[in-house]
Amino acid sequence: MDILTVQGLLAMLQIIVIDILLAGDNAIVIGMAARNLPAHLQKKAIFWGTAGAIILRLVMAFLFVEALNNIPALRLVGGILLLWIGYKLVADDESEHNIEAKDNLRAAITTIVIADGIMGIDNVIGVVGGAAGGDMTLVAIGMLITVPIIIYGSTLFVKVIERFPIILYVGGGILAWVGAAMSVEDKLISHTVEPYALLIKIAAVILVVGASLLANKLKK
Repeated sequence: MDILTVQGLLAMLQIIVIDILLAGDNAIVIGMAARNLPAHLQKKAIFWGTAGAIILRLVMAFLFVEALNNIPALRLVGGILLLWIGYKLVADDESEHNIEAKDNLRAAITTIVIADGIMGIDNVIGVVGGAAGGDMTLVAIGMLITVPIIIYGSTLFVKVIERFPIILYVGGGILAWVGAAMSVEDKLISHTVEPYALLIKIAAVILVVGASLLANKLKK
């Protein structure tokens, strides 16, 4: 996909939005892992942890692309999983993170890379399988843009989302749309559902956003 086309630019915008919305927790965890380091080592831990996290995500993305192309029904399963991730993004806003703070640089960097890798699985599924359509160039550019922004601007993003919670619902809707699009493209069902693809995408957005609204209302 040519990034300079309208389709390419829209895909890149989707990647950036998905990455930022899904990685807010990752940024918090990274801050927690480095908080016991001296001030002059915290920046080093975050820098090298960020570099390691980008490399790990690119490896995960490459493996996922290969899996998408070789494992039957994986697009269908991945798309359904994205609907759940979109719901959890909006409805499950009280998750806790118990990450042990490290007091030496190597341990802090290791913790950052491992924690970000585990928590970044949803990003990889959403970005690679959905928004990027398996295009590794878009995936790489998107990650290089968004991961550093997320990590160094985590406090700002948390404040913006707290002030404008509707951003989470928009993000949940985008994930639902991307997940539905990913599912209907699976060879197992594409020939059957193709005439109803648009309706399925719209229904997925309504389902995820509606369920999230209901869940949050019931919590109050």
